[in-house]
Amino acid sequence: MKPGMIFDIQRFSLHDGPGIRTTVFLKGCLLHCLWCHNPEAVSARPQLGYRADLCDHCLACVGVCPKAAHYAMDGAHVYDRAMCQVCGMCVEACSRQALRIFGQGMTIDEVMAIVERDRAYYVRSGGGLTLSGGEPLAQFGFSRRLLERARQAGIHTCLETCGAAPRRRFAELLPLVDIFLFDYKATDPRFHRDLTGVDNRLILSNLHWLLEQGAQVVLRCPLVPGVNDHPEHLRAIASLSNRDPAPTRIEIMAYHDLGRTKAEQVGILAGSLSVPSADETDKSRWLEALRDNGCRNLVVG
Repeated sequence: MKPGMIFDIQRFSLHDGPGIRTTVFLKGCLLHCLWCHNPEAVSARPQLGYRADLCDHCLACVGVCPKAAHYAMDGAHVYDRAMCQVCGMCVEACSRQALRIFGQGMTIDEVMAIVERDRAYYVRSGGGLTLSGGEPLAQFGFSRRLLERARQAGIHTCLETCGAAPRRRFAELLPLVDIFLFDYKATDPRFHRDLTGVDNRLILSNLHWLLEQGAQVVLRCPLVPGVNDHPEHLRAIASLSNRDPAPTRIEIMAYHDLGRTKAEQVGILAGSLSVPSADETDKSRWLEALRDNGCRNLVVG
């Protein structure tokens, strides 16, 4: 099988499903959310991240770059992203860790070797493997095979998804996923398109189908102050918590602006939000509104 494009593997993760988990982040996403927390995962290809704040203009990268993507201007380092072929030679030359490649090809065996290291912790805590991204269904074949291997190894599985994929893909994964971490970003289809690039008709259809199949679904609701935290959306979240069958839990994912820094590193600031991170006042307001509307099984992060 073709290797998967992975941009991070986080061991001892505590926020991507129950227990202690290993979260595998796959590159490539079907949506382009304005508030994206992992902008380095949107592209399916490897990308060079450059942190200007760490660069001391030693120009070591200039001497090794075969495409002259790095060059000096008035003694200072300049990076031309359009010329870069992401070969990684500059990363090895940089002593300040100002350069980093997001995305590397990994086989199923390579990923599972890392996942298996912490099996004892999964057993003790009820944890396991979580696939995240990006969007794991954007690399469907690789994700399916990885989930199959985890199932064969007796490892609990979670899949974080935006839900924007053909129904047949969810049907194939249903026997392989213990918990779906399902994003719910906006209620109105047109507003959802404005925020993410696609409307939510297919997403909501897949959500309801999974619930009707008896799947365990944790509804993850990213809320951005002044952007998608409208009363209508909060009422819709509360309503979903009371449907039959209902999601196992409602998780409110409070917006933070750390994604902007990562977006700058990979050169994709266009279209990103300039909004302060949610504070405790925002969280209290959301919590009160959701509870007033009868929201059940609620967790605010």
